[in-house]
Amino acid sequence: MPEYTEEDFDLETRMVAPEYTPDDAEVENPLRPKQLSDYIGQEKVKENMSVYIRAALKRQETLDHVLLYGPPGLGKTTLAGIIANELGVHLRITSGPAIERPGDLAAILTNLNPGDVLFIDEVHRLPRTVEEILYPAMEDFSLDIITGKGQMAASYHLPLPHFTLVGATTRAGQLSAPLRDRFGIVERLELYAPRDLARIVTRSAGILGVEISAEGALEIASRSRGTPRIANRMLKRVRDFAQVASDGKITYEAAKKALDRMEVDELGLDANDRRMLLTMIRYYNGGPVGLETLAAAIGEEAVTLEDVYEPYLMQIGFLQRTPRGRVATKAAYLHLDVPYPEPQADPQQQTLF
Repeated sequence: MPEYTEEDFDLETRMVAPEYTPDDAEVENPLRPKQLSDYIGQEKVKENMSVYIRAALKRQETLDHVLLYGPPGLGKTTLAGIIANELGVHLRITSGPAIERPGDLAAILTNLNPGDVLFIDEVHRLPRTVEEILYPAMEDFSLDIITGKGQMAASYHLPLPHFTLVGATTRAGQLSAPLRDRFGIVERLELYAPRDLARIVTRSAGILGVEISAEGALEIASRSRGTPRIANRMLKRVRDFAQVASDGKITYEAAKKALDRMEVDELGLDANDRRMLLTMIRYYNGGPVGLETLAAAIGEEAVTLEDVYEPYLMQIGFLQRTPRGRVATKAAYLHLDVPYPEPQADPQQQTLF
């Protein structure tokens, strides 16, 4: 798995958080598909990658560098492993924050074998000094290293074996233009439809040896925010409830009861999401309310609201960002079963017209 720093895990783990946590390794590792034929969903990406891989194998060349971007938890790391398996080469995994110095990157690159796949997760977080070393490595498969200072400085040109860099990022806009332009293949991973997620849940349940009904799998999928990582995490927890209360089989009723106990509703909102929306509605009339004010009201950091809570609420149309602040939409009122205040006509306009 990618190497992460401690700061990547300083937020409280949420059941519906799409970010990778160390606890996910136990569930994800045995469930990751190894071939494109086993990879469910992302049909456009699969079809394109199949063509690129087959063409590279026919030409007996290394695959062009690949950039995968999209929300966390959709399978970018899994797809990197599949690319390596399909090419029949080794996979080396690291992450942007783990490569702190140019020497760290040089050590990784010089230990690659011809054709190997190097996967860098959160590639947008590479330090600028490391990124500049990466440019000639991607383009010319070489490293230019300067050792010493002043009159003792010496430059070394090190040839590298041809390799494929697979970069993954959740924030493609933060990639520098020179780095982005060096990726020959750029693919975006989209959120999954519930039907595709249900197929993933069913496949994962089979690997874990858990009996599950089609309705139970769909119930888990529909509350997973379109994210396989969340779906597999929920499956593991629902399995616990089913083994205690439902003879081990995950039915619709067992899944619904377990997810209700975990306070994850039909749209995948958890207690924190609902608390944020209800605070906006009850104390600020649905907004607009400033981010710092809202963060202070619910006892969270502003950056946590912006990076963790808001993206999904905006995707499903429950929250809007305006120049004056955050606004809860009518859809949020309806979902929370709170009466929506219809806009009042301006009395001055009524007298004029």
